[in-house]
Amino acid sequence: MPRTAREGERNAEETDTGRNAQPRRGCRALAAGERHGGTLVFTAPYGSSFATLDVQSSPNTQEEFITQAIHRALYSWDSNQNKPVLELATSEEVSEDGKVHTYHLRKNAVFHNGKPLTADDIIYSYKRIANPENAFPGASFIAVIKGAEDYIAGKADEISGLKKIDDHTLEITYTGTINPGFPLMQNTTVIYPSNVEDESTFGKNPVGLGAFVFKEHVPGSQVVVEKFDKYYEEGRPYLDRINIVLMAEDAARDVAFRNKEIDVSILGPTQYQAYQGEEGLKDHLLEVAEVYTRNIGFNPAFEPFKDKRVRQAINHAINAPLIIERLVKNKAYPASGWLPISSPAFDKDKAPYAYDPEKAKALLAKAGYADGFEFEVTASPNESWGVPIVEAILPMLKKVGITVKPKPVESSTLGEAVTTNNFQAFIWSNLSGPDPLNALRCYYSKTAQSACNYTSYASPEFDKLYEAAQQERDSAKQNDLLRQANNIVQDDAPVWFFNYNKAVMAYQPWIHGLVPNATELAIQPYDEIWIDETAPSSRQ
Repeated sequence: MPRTAREGERNAEETDTGRNAQPRRGCRALAAGERHGGTLVFTAPYGSSFATLDVQSSPNTQEEFITQAIHRALYSWDSNQNKPVLELATSEEVSEDGKVHTYHLRKNAVFHNGKPLTADDIIYSYKRIANPENAFPGASFIAVIKGAEDYIAGKADEISGLKKIDDHTLEITYTGTINPGFPLMQNTTVIYPSNVEDESTFGKNPVGLGAFVFKEHVPGSQVVVEKFDKYYEEGRPYLDRINIVLMAEDAARDVAFRNKEIDVSILGPTQYQAYQGEEGLKDHLLEVAEVYTRNIGFNPAFEPFKDKRVRQAINHAINAPLIIERLVKNKAYPASGWLPISSPAFDKDKAPYAYDPEKAKALLAKAGYADGFEFEVTASPNESWGVPIVEAILPMLKKVGITVKPKPVESSTLGEAVTTNNFQAFIWSNLSGPDPLNALRCYYSKTAQSACNYTSYASPEFDKLYEAAQQERDSAKQNDLLRQANNIVQDDAPVWFFNYNKAVMAYQPWIHGLVPNATELAIQPYDEIWIDETAPSSRQ
């Protein structure tokens, strides 16, 4: 998933989300120091607006801040165990072939409109997500369910792999022996109530199963949520209220954080460097190596990019390590391919593209572009993967004859441009883990561009390896297949491989319960966060 927009794939029986597994969360008494009450002022830093409040329809991380408060999916991500776990079910049973999962749903889960959770709500939600008329990005995740592809294509009225046993028992048959936790924990696969007649209200007054109830949306300013007294986890949440404040500008977040007006702030490279050297700030930094790959994606409909040698030439023409050092202030790791270093399918022996302008010129000449060409890159203002990076590569590409023009857009507009194929090239930060099978689906030819195959990549050789990996139950063999597939993507260069993100969050000393979420550090489990008595009176 893109930012404006989750380590390894395992067999279901090898994880805690396998036979008779228990969910991550459970009721417990307050630990020493924990307390209830207070208002958390949390920042949504990836845009100046929320594209929609109907989170099933949005692939953007910006809307995931809303999701985390209001909604729940069948699975959730446990940042401490670094794996998906059951969320809306208390246990599941898995068939011998690993394809049929029987879920025993929570009996105390209630939607904010008072409707108890039943199997009907999950079936309804998955059908809504997969409805071809909606063209929702989560359809590619639902496609792991048997019969979903026919439903998505409009060839069936039902998803055959979804079977209600009773109100609190749901049987799901998957197309392969996957770990369904990865696709079904996504913010685009959250569960909505099936008793809302007018679906358009989801975009104005969202109703979910989460720890907080929607109260207010001030466009361009914030979303306000308040504690849900009937949340299924006894004793949670701790907080009374959360103000999810839109704050895309790094400088604005810096001032607000220093003035104690906000409780957390995602740091850019310059701020990261500054905060590390300041007393009172350096001891309240949370860092994690995130599973995102920054890249420039090439549209194959643009003539020069149809030739692999042109795309390879661009990778050789740019000195990525220098940009990471000088501009990104080492708040990143150089990318050698799509899958990040932490991925179990990463090939440590596969050499990255070397900075070699002469080789770039030779490749351009062989492709018929000895005199170069011109293209534009659609980019947001983000200093780590936006216009500043495009400006940094201008002189490097100019040396090999290529002229680049940045096309600045708002973060929310970037997502729309990419998913609707309205670009020559784009620069973005995209999900590349923690599940390599899920990450590489974005290069599978059957994955829609609106889902995540933004460069319309198609390779029969890649597809063959990917499909074999989908069916492989042995995790080591599966990872080997995915490693080979990832190397094909690297060689074909549908993108310029820039870097893997190191995420850093600054937090006020009165904030507790934050976790090192490698899938997206800015997304935190709001129901686990609490505020101590040292907070300003306005927060207590």
